Amino acid sequence: MNNKIPKARWLRVIAPILIACIISFMDRVNISFAMPGGMDAELGITASMAGLAAGIFFIGYLFLQVPGGSLAVHGSGRKFIACSLIAWAIISILTGFITNQYQLLFLRFALGVAEGGMLPVVLTMISNWFPDKERGRANAYVLMFAPLGGMITAPLSGLILDTLDWRWLFIIEGALSFVVMLFWWFTISDRPEEAKWLSERERDYLVTELNRERDALRALAPVNNAPLKEVFRNGSIVKLIIINFFYQTGIYGYTLWLPTILKNLTGGDMSSVGMLAIIPYVGTMLGILAMSVLSDKTGKRRMFIALPLCGFAACLAASVAFGHNIMAAYGFLVGAGFFLQAATSAFWTIPGKVTTPEVAGSARGVINGLGNLGGFCGPYLVGVLVSLYGQSTAIYALVASLLIAAAVTTLLPKECDMALIPGAKAKAMADEYARAKAARRVQGVKAEIVG
Repeated sequence: MNNKIPKARWLRVIAPILIACIISFMDRVNISFAMPGGMDAELGITASMAGLAAGIFFIGYLFLQVPGGSLAVHGSGRKFIACSLIAWAIISILTGFITNQYQLLFLRFALGVAEGGMLPVVLTMISNWFPDKERGRANAYVLMFAPLGGMITAPLSGLILDTLDWRWLFIIEGALSFVVMLFWWFTISDRPEEAKWLSERERDYLVTELNRERDALRALAPVNNAPLKEVFRNGSIVKLIIINFFYQTGIYGYTLWLPTILKNLTGGDMSSVGMLAIIPYVGTMLGILAMSVLSDKTGKRRMFIALPLCGFAACLAASVAFGHNIMAAYGFLVGAGFFLQAATSAFWTIPGKVTTPEVAGSARGVINGLGNLGGFCGPYLVGVLVSLYGQSTAIYALVASLLIAAAVTTLLPKECDMALIPGAKAKAMADEYARAKAARRVQGVKAEIVG
């Protein structure tokens, strides 16, 4: 007899979520190639304005964080992302027709609003599909969207810029969102209970395990009638917001200025810059996989947040210190790419450990929304510092930001490293609940038969 649980969820859930996230990342960062590819010259955009244009996205990004996370818990993440994909497509295509920098600022802000609910929605969908023991790896696969998006965007953008121009970059990549929306709509389901393609055996396993975890958490921490207030009263959530803020400052300071840094470092054309930008993102994929596996295997979530943050900071600092040597500087930029997103998988397992299931969706939205203000600060800070003091000073500022995030990580409670159902008491409680639920189901069936 084969007792192995089917694994259809790993393809049927992860693949459409990953593809949707890749498209969102492409629409988010293609401006980093458009700027040195002719947009800045045609629209008269300075380094400071370029930083503002790249960063204002994250101001708009705030608006749908909490509603998106809450909707994914209580409504349909599938419908939310479908509508978002249509909005991303329209806004990106419109960007290809702008005539001045103020239109650019407005559309980048609007794109931020349209993408705002994406990450809390998809992370909540992952928590609806994968038990805690699988969630680190599931998060890691989804968070591959950043390096995969970078690997696709870099050469595609370079090719479009060298053969057409920066306007076609936004039009072509925006049109891809319509195609992905159709794929998304016909493949994804919000929860195991709704998936017609799921085998009965896999569905029973998922429903049982996920309900056990949720019920145990409710028993250990009863639901608060004011979940959003609970989020801000939770010291661990506040620490996660601070960590994410300084982490995102480093991530987007690096990501959105990487093409410009590579162009200044090598003096190459945009096609060669696009090819050079692929390698750091290959490193990002390896970093996410390595750290997620180690994080799941050891359960040391805090360690595998702090270590990548410190590694990212060290590589950025080294790229400046060895700036006189093109190969060495580029090698350290690739190293920074390895650590770029390596902390994210472990990081996003923690909100569900420090709050209740009802609050977790809102918590993810708050953490992602307020934390991603760093996505505004990073590009804008780099732009201002480049204008005033030069590129090296700007990169050192990102290093300082990452070290602050690492320091705050050490202040997270030890519960972050524990299993989602901590202790035998909680497990016994959950098992008893499951038995009682099964008994009620049997009684209901008997009543129907008698009736």
